Amino acid sequence: MKELSDCTVLVVDDTEDNVDILVDALGELSDVSVAMDGRVAVETVADEAPDLILLDIMMPEMDGYEVCETLKADERYAKIPIIFLTALTEIENKTRGFQMGAVDYITKPFEITEVQARVKTHLSLVLASRELEMQNEILEIKVAERTKELAVTQDITIHSLASLAETRDNETGGHILRTQRYVQVLAQKLADHPKHGEALDKKTVDLLYKSAPLHDIGKVGVPDAILHKPGKLTDEEFATMKSHCELGYQALLKAEELFELDVRPSFLTHAKDIARTHQEKWDGSGYPQGLKGEKIPLSGRIMAVADVYDALICKRVYKPPFPHEKAVAIISEGSGSHFDPDIVEAFLQIEETIKEIAAELADSD
Repeated sequence: MKELSDCTVLVVDDTEDNVDILVDALGELSDVSVAMDGRVAVETVADEAPDLILLDIMMPEMDGYEVCETLKADERYAKIPIIFLTALTEIENKTRGFQMGAVDYITKPFEITEVQARVKTHLSLVLASRELEMQNEILEIKVAERTKELAVTQDITIHSLASLAETRDNETGGHILRTQRYVQVLAQKLADHPKHGEALDKKTVDLLYKSAPLHDIGKVGVPDAILHKPGKLTDEEFATMKSHCELGYQALLKAEELFELDVRPSFLTHAKDIARTHQEKWDGSGYPQGLKGEKIPLSGRIMAVADVYDALICKRVYKPPFPHEKAVAIISEGSGSHFDPDIVEAFLQIEETIKEIAAELADSD
């Protein structure tokens, strides 16, 4: 930490006797520099900013008020404390000095011990303020590092849980990563839509991106015999398969309730909606609740398009992969029945981006 003896004080006065007195009084306390007029004072500060300025008010050409005003207007020097030097007959002007940003005043003729005490006090305040600023900066850095660490830990946890579900359905490969990216670009495109822009601010888009990998977390509760069955599922088996939406929602709901989260909407809020409603259909024929239209959360409607597109272009035990063009045609045909028309429109507008994501994150096989 900087010591008082390391501090610099600029004395600005056009009277040589006054300068000599102040330099003698402060020489042992700190490093003292001198300016004999206002313009030189401003130039001196610009060359090397001092820690404290003792500034005479009555000077020719550029008086102390002008010097103070010039320095306070420059953010580089605005925080330098200024003590005005004033004659007893000028005391009525000290209010103006305080209004301009001065921290104190010293009257002429000078009392040496008073000068030393006031300068020492204000230099100590400067050092304390800088120490506090430094500690705040260190704290902000540590908070930022900790926040980043928690965010990374959260992301790792999300992907670990999602990957756990994916291992139950091992033919989906990079499904999690692809659908996450689809959701992100679809949400970003929809954010330009006047109807959805307010709901899809940057924070919400980020939360949707973070939440999307958990859409099939409920598959952990579906037996392997059903998940991996190559043929058509029986009605009973299909009912079990459909339960993954509610299973995922309930698991995330319990996690949210366990930790009594106060911040809404958290990524878990969106994750719950996505897990529960990504199999709902715009016309109400989906599951598990049979929701219709805008009663389906926007996050679930976006996930539905992303999920179906990826299922279409990927190989499954029950079907070969479809080419991008056929998948796009199926999504387009589902507008107004399976899918929200606004989301289909956004999908069609960015289908090349979707195709690029699918190619970039394609399964190795």
